[in-house]
Amino acid sequence: MQKTWIIAAESSRARIFTVSSPSSPLEELETLAHPESRLHERNMVSDLPGKHADKDGRQRGSGHHAFQEKIEPKDQELIYFAKWLADHLADAHNKGSYKRLIIVAAPAMLGALRQGLPERIQQKVILEVDKNVVTQSPEAIRKQLPAFLPSLD
Repeated sequence: MQKTWIIAAESSRARIFTVSSPSSPLEELETLAHPESRLHERNMVSDLPGKHADKDGRQRGSGHHAFQEKIEPKDQELIYFAKWLADHLADAHNKGSYKRLIIVAAPAMLGALRQGLPERIQQKVILEVDKNVVTQSPEAIRKQLPAFLPSLD
């Protein structure tokens, strides 16, 4: 069997496994962490926008609004980590580290990875499972996958 990588991921952690045959157990290769995703939201936004006052101290009224973020900080950190992970997977593929890719990820991470993966890497994905299993043992993660992993033809 050509080298297959299995990625278990969520917003702050990803684990990369490989298998030696379609029915073999998982062998962990590396763990990647994104601790920023674990911060409380109040710690992610250091400076809130201020209000502008006249020279006599009165607050300005009409036409001056505080800046509003379009994406919540937690969601933005997930997007950053998914993009970084997608780049890591692309680099590994360029080095010939794997031929096939299986993604087992929390639903939000799976969506972010789909958006971040280059088309040529998306074509290597042979299976997607939308479950958060990143903290489980390799044996438990393997049970979430088919008994015989699909092949890439």
